[in-house]
Amino acid sequence: MYLEYFNLQQLPFHLTPNTELFLGLDPHYEAIQTINSALMMGEGLIKVTGEVGTGKTMVCRMMVKHFLDRIQLVYLPNPALSGEQLRQAIASELGVEVDNPTLIVDAIQQCLIQLASDGKQVVVLVDEAQALSDDALEVLRLFGNLETEQAKLLQIVLFGQPELDVRLEQHHLRQLRQRITFNAKLRSLNVSEVVAYIDNRLNKAGCDVMLFSLNQKKAIWKASHGIPRLINQICHKSLVLAYSQESIVVSNHQIYDAIHDTFDSCKPKFKSPRLWGWSKK
Repeated sequence: MYLEYFNLQQLPFHLTPNTELFLGLDPHYEAIQTINSALMMGEGLIKVTGEVGTGKTMVCRMMVKHFLDRIQLVYLPNPALSGEQLRQAIASELGVEVDNPTLIVDAIQQCLIQLASDGKQVVVLVDEAQALSDDALEVLRLFGNLETEQAKLLQIVLFGQPELDVRLEQHHLRQLRQRITFNAKLRSLNVSEVVAYIDNRLNKAGCDVMLFSLNQKKAIWKASHGIPRLINQICHKSLVLAYSQESIVVSNHQIYDAIHDTFDSCKPKFKSPRLWGWSKK
């Protein structure tokens, strides 16, 4: 690939969230601060929403990476579970084993009480929470009710797409909705943030030359709508094209082709940064 060609130490725009390449831009930093503040105050249920590709999973993994030792993590990356499966998943993460499924909630509660007495704070992170069934959401609500006289035994952080907000507006989910005490929303990046995002990833990958001009970075911002996942796709494809065509730096033609090969991007009509001529999408 282009790693050796551009003298890079790692892929700067890989789609898999890599916490080594994280840059604390305002939307992500604010979400992390909101979650940390809510957890410190002992709040039971926290929600983080954002459009596809805005960095929810990256924020989730950064939280996991920097949790204090006193936090006992329950991480649920696959929320497509029934209520019973969710209970079993939480029990498994906590190391709880029961022979009778009807006793699983009592066993989890006893485990949580023991962890609390040991000074542990149990936090459940649910990624892609918009995929949770109503039954699973009700299970989470009931778990959120477990508490001592001083604090919640279980704190839950939901990461989801805007569809999660739409679902929570339904009347039958009002009890869960009213228990969400803190909300954070991940917005798309503005143009200066996109420039910083691209520069940060290239620098951390070991790049020592300017592969993209400022005008090209602005074009990538426009094409990507400021969504990190689309930025990664466009930059990665541009570097692949530059490598295959033996270019020293990325050309406008290569960015143009990369954008047109990326779904959900805003397409330029022309290949000059001064006269891109954007589509309405």
